Amino acid sequence: MSRKYKFHEKDGAYFISFATVYWIDVFTRIEYFDIIINSLDYCRKNKGMIIFGYCIMPSHIHLIFRSGNGKPSELIRDFKGFTSRKMLTAIQENNQESRKEWMLWMFKKAGSKNSNVKEYQFWQQNNQPIEIWSLKVFKQKLNYIHQNPVESGFIIEPWEWKYSSARNYCDDFEDVLKIDVNL
Repeated sequence: MSRKYKFHEKDGAYFISFATVYWIDVFTRIEYFDIIINSLDYCRKNKGMIIFGYCIMPSHIHLIFRSGNGKPSELIRDFKGFTSRKMLTAIQENNQESRKEWMLWMFKKAGSKNSNVKEYQFWQQNNQPIEIWSLKVFKQKLNYIHQNPVESGFIIEPWEWKYSSARNYCDDFEDVLKIDVNL
């Protein structure tokens, strides 16, 4: 039996989380956050991704989204594949990255355990999409996303986390990524 979670409703909205292998805290530098933000923005503008909420944490990403073209699996597969290659290149080329050798060794170690990977594995394979089937579930998942950096002790209020859609839901803060507010 497959352990993989599936996107059953192709036009539905989903809550999804994905993490780096071994939960490595990669997203600690602005340039790494920017790769994810720019990639999400590209998916919004060019691949039909409709984003309702997000939060980029040091080792993982939470996202509430819908695929406008009815292909959520392909959308997430392409996003993860592209960002994986882009992040690995950014780490390899970053002379200021003090953990470069260790991170690349860990990504290589993870890749060696996966027959589908040629060399490095950046993201864990499981996504665990949860369908958003009601406004109550949407609010619950959005609150969970926005509270994640608060619960982790990084900030006091959700809108203080720069890489979260909590800022989009407040009037006083500049957001780093546009979202779609209508479910």
